[in-house]
Amino acid sequence: MDDRSREEDFIPAGLASLGIEADETDLAVMGAIHQLFWPPTLELLAMDLGEIAPELDVDPSRAP
Repeated sequence: MDDRSREEDFIPAGLASLGIEADETDLAVMGAIHQLFWPPTLELLAMDLGEIAPELDVDPSRAP
């Protein structure tokens, strides 16, 4: 099963489970957002970050 068919099943089912009604325009916009953000999300999830040391004493007010 390809990503497109899963997306077409998942988005309407998820909205219906929350009681949210969406028309075809809403579903098209959500599908486009899914296509834009899902591939980079999968890349991030596939990264092996075990070799990277955590940053200690993080100060968000300073630039890295």
